[in-house]
Amino acid sequence: MAQFGYTMMTEQAGPRALVEHVVGAERAGFDFSVTSDHYFPWLDSQGHSPYAWSVLGAAAQATSRIPLMTYVTCPTTRYHPAVIAQKAATMQLLSEGRFRLGLGSGEKLNEHVVGGGWPSARTRVGMLEEAVGIIRALFAGGTVNHRGTHFEVVNAKLWDLPDEPPPLGIAVSGERSCSLAGRLADLVIATEPKGELLRAFDAHGGTGKPKIGQLPVCYDTDREAAVARAHDQFRWSVGPWPVNSELPNPAAFAGATEHVRPEGIAEAIPCGSDPDLFVEAVKPYIEAGFTEIALVQIGGEHQEPFLDWSRKTLLPALRAL
Repeated sequence: MAQFGYTMMTEQAGPRALVEHVVGAERAGFDFSVTSDHYFPWLDSQGHSPYAWSVLGAAAQATSRIPLMTYVTCPTTRYHPAVIAQKAATMQLLSEGRFRLGLGSGEKLNEHVVGGGWPSARTRVGMLEEAVGIIRALFAGGTVNHRGTHFEVVNAKLWDLPDEPPPLGIAVSGERSCSLAGRLADLVIATEPKGELLRAFDAHGGTGKPKIGQLPVCYDTDREAAVARAHDQFRWSVGPWPVNSELPNPAAFAGATEHVRPEGIAEAIPCGSDPDLFVEAVKPYIEAGFTEIALVQIGGEHQEPFLDWSRKTLLPALRAL
């Protein structure tokens, strides 16, 4: 049976609200949670972008059952991999074993703030592979020295290590990242229900490992209001990944999506309060082979009604699948 998760979308709510939301998700009965890690929102209308790792630390203390996960963080530009390893080990201790470290090659939207230019997609995947090796070495304990193609580590050691390091996931979008994830990750992450990605992951060693997808939804008793909100805040999500990863700021995403119509968003994102629409949107993920699907309720101020409806209506309908 697939598991269903809740997304703390840092682009659409402030830090205190995000913690309140994940507490509500735990109470509603979601199986797990994931957290985005951004420096910018995708669009100005989303309006937020707090530091995800502080939010995660607070969430670990405010909850007791629900697993926590980065979905995803980039360990190559804004953060050095040695620092990511320290943060992840600390989160695993704070959450008492409920944390998973989701990694990806990043978006220019968030990583450009530290300067140095934005590498090509091929270079970014190479950087991610090297970063994973550094993180794994630090999780193993002892002192790590490393001089590689992209990173240098000098006499690094994690002094507070959990008994079991957090499972490590890698986001995939093509054959090369699937090969990397299959060889090096404990789980795979994808944002589209593409079975070919999961098959490629399995072919490179991922068979039997968790497969985590994500789906935006927009619950509201007023379907027209839900469609309008989804269009206002989430129309960026219909853009192709190679384009989205290269755009530098919310203004660029606004320009790139100016011709996206509300009708198109309504076709791509389940909107309203009919649970059948949401169930139908989840089915392609299950059919593709995903074992976990994290839902993103669009609109930071619309989480509590969604969580209440999820507890009473949506989660029972999804579990009936």
